[in-house]
Amino acid sequence: MSDPRLQLLNTRHSTPAKALGPPAPEGTELHALIEAAARVPDHGRLRPWRLLEIRRETGLDLGRRLVALREARGETLDETTRHKDLHRFAHAPLVLVVIARIAPGHKIPEVEQLLSAGALAQNLLLGAHALGYAAQWLTGWPAHDADVAPLLGLHEHERIIAFVHVGTPTAIMPDRERPAAGELLRVWQPPGG
Repeated sequence: MSDPRLQLLNTRHSTPAKALGPPAPEGTELHALIEAAARVPDHGRLRPWRLLEIRRETGLDLGRRLVALREARGETLDETTRHKDLHRFAHAPLVLVVIARIAPGHKIPEVEQLLSAGALAQNLLLGAHALGYAAQWLTGWPAHDADVAPLLGLHEHERIIAFVHVGTPTAIMPDRERPAAGELLRVWQPPGG
């Protein structure tokens, strides 16, 4: 039996970006979402993250640039791949790019900085759900490609953690089966005990 106080968490699920239409948060609602999402663990108060906003119109331009980038490298794209890259950021009305800003050599381990950025991405998903929207966390090759980083204005020691696609669901998505606590939780016992 589910605790009603956890309803927000228990009802959140991903909605594919292709099934996200307008509207999406903007203006003061978007700012409120971002400010709430930024309430994440941040050891050392580094704020090791930042966000980029991509709207559907500019997402199409980014898609054209991704295709051009791949073709300039000599890649041969079939029509399915070309179409996917052209429209990768043009399905949902809003894509928030979560960028980790890593401070190398800092006393706060890099993994903690990355996890803080990941927590921000998760809070964006939860916040969008709380506001009545739906969202999906995607990465794909553009998140890990060194040639895409300049297109998005990434600086040295920055990396993409997530493309969070946000909008209003255009279809009802069935939830998937989730693990029960008994599958996940074990009680620690001292070795030999």
